[in-house]
Amino acid sequence: MKRFFIYIWGVLKKFDIALLSLCVASSAYGMLLIASATSSYGTKKYVIVQLGAMLIGLGAAFLIVAVDYENLCSLGIYIFGLSVVLLVLTLIIGTEVLGNKNWIIIGPLSIQPSEFVKVGFIITFSAHLTRVKDKINSPRALIPLLLHFGVIFFLVLKEGDLGTGLVYLFVFILMMFAAGLHWLYFSVGGVAALASLPFVFNSLDNYQRMRILAVYDPELDPLGYGYNTIQSKIAVGSGGLAGEGLFNGIQTQYSILPAKQTDFIFSVAGEELGFVGSIIILALLAAVIFRVFYIAKSSRDYTGMLICVGAGAVLLFQAAENIGMCIGVLPVVGITLPFFSYGGSSMLANFCLAGLVMSVHSHRQTGFFKK
Repeated sequence: MKRFFIYIWGVLKKFDIALLSLCVASSAYGMLLIASATSSYGTKKYVIVQLGAMLIGLGAAFLIVAVDYENLCSLGIYIFGLSVVLLVLTLIIGTEVLGNKNWIIIGPLSIQPSEFVKVGFIITFSAHLTRVKDKINSPRALIPLLLHFGVIFFLVLKEGDLGTGLVYLFVFILMMFAAGLHWLYFSVGGVAALASLPFVFNSLDNYQRMRILAVYDPELDPLGYGYNTIQSKIAVGSGGLAGEGLFNGIQTQYSILPAKQTDFIFSVAGEELGFVGSIIILALLAAVIFRVFYIAKSSRDYTGMLICVGAGAVLLFQAAENIGMCIGVLPVVGITLPFFSYGGSSMLANFCLAGLVMSVHSHRQTGFFKK
């Protein structure tokens, strides 16, 4: 028994206290906002679920930190296979929610596999990039990398989940950049992406096109696709400097604001806690993301650096997109705010990402960029 506790203490000492504290503080703040957002229809249930997800996430992070990330990368082929199976299974037996078939519902449990596949993709793609790091700019290495990403990206898009697909695309681009892909590839890719925008837009489902158009003209469909953007902007704008007070926001408490405990939790903060409450969210997320990229810089090798870059990319894109759609400058694509939005799958996946980063931190020797 003594040896067991010594082992547990040894693992606990490996945690990056700064990152862990920031993640827990963000989650606690998020639960406070969720309590207010759901006060009209049963706060207790939502807070308990979120707290449970956070505790399970902390346990998952503990297990991940206890394992050297290189050992996880050595299982890359199996993790990739499991990721593909999960996404295919979602397409077969998944339940469609708001146009997206990305949920598997088992009794009272609702699971979003694409959230967990993010973790698997970062592990497997980091390992893949490490294997080809000396020849990444050759087509022979680049094509398999594109296929690696393309399979996951295609399956996520088949679910109808454009928002999560964009997360994967951003992670792919940032990890390729960090791995040293030549700028000419990005230039060619950027030009090709711009040229294909009209075709991509026309290939989207009608509800996806309307979500994009509603950003520029919410009044185009004020009671439909523009409704979320309009109400979110009203909520954020009405908060002023200090807000209307927790549990006192009109948009929030009367459920005028849609998806208030999930996609629009930032709008709840803006209305009830004002500019000050919103800035605290921005500060916490910025600190988390900065810490992740700092650990990337001090990692011992390419693999660790890439894992941290991938995790940072997920958090950075989701935070930017979620806040952007809440203030009406980006399309509403159903992306949660990391650590703040209600959702067990999202919370658990975020803590798994934090665990990966802390594994890199705990197993580092000398900083990669210092060698």
